[in-house]
This record gives sequence, structure tokens and C-alpha cells, in this order.
Amino acid sequence: MEVDGLRRAYDAVLTEVDAGGFGPPPPDRYSAEQIVAHLVASDELMREATEAVLAGAPYAFYDLDEIHRPELDELAAECGGLDGLAARLRATSDRLVGLVARLGPAADTPVETHLREGFELVVDEPLPWGRTIDLHARVHLPRHLNELRALRGY
Repeated sequence: MEVDGLRRAYDAVLTEVDAGGFGPPPPDRYSAEQIVAHLVASDELMREATEAVLAGAPYAFYDLDEIHRPELDELAAECGGLDGLAARLRATSDRLVGLVARLGPAADTPVETHLREGFELVVDEPLPWGRTIDLHARVHLPRHLNELRALRGY
């Protein structure tokens, strides 16, 4: 688990969000606002899990890949749209990266993990928390970065 890699993955997503110019999503896909809202909500869960690991408390992590659109839309409205969501993602990602930087040997702590990234990745078992963070940086964030790029038409 590499903190710099996690920060770079967030920076790539935030650069794409800042570029703007997103079109409407294909049917049954997230809009740009919904993608960023999903990442904010996911960050909050990952922050809670990381704090629990640092405190030595047991925790189970459930990915929010299937969060319902009305909840994402509510978060987007609460943040005032894409610009507010981007600011919130900057804050949540900074908090998460800061906590991950403190993990040290605690990164090996097993956490009951439930993830689904399309058909490519399904996890339903305890994983070292650092491995889950690594999957977030190498799979989850790039997946949503690609979705954002697709909404810009390239």
C-alpha cells in the first residue's frame, strides 16, 4: 500500500472533475455528479474503517458501488453541484490519505471486506486493510476516472 499512489489516483480524478465539460451519462450509468458523490460517500466509509483500524477496533467494510441514485443526488444537492462535490472530495480524500499515512504496521490488520467492481473484482473475505486501500487506488478510483473521461466523449 503506497500513500503516494493513493494521492496520485485522487489527483487524477480531481483533475478530470476540474476539467468539466461532462455530457449526460448513458442509460443506467452515473452522471459526473453521481460519480463524485459516490467517491465522497466511499471516502467517508473508508475513513471510518481506517480510524477503526488505527484504534484497534474490529470493523467490516462494505463498498458503496450499489448506492442508490437518490442518495447520490441528495449529496450532490447538499454540496451545491459538481464544484461543491469536488471541494468535498478534496477534503475527504485529504483526510483519508492522512489517515492511511499513519497506518504503518496496522495496514496488515485484517478487515472483513465486501467489494464489487463490476465483474472484474469481487471480494467477500477478510483482507489486510492496506490491501483494500491499494485496491481503491489501483482499481476503484481509475474505474471512476475512466467513467468521467467517457462522459467527456473520449
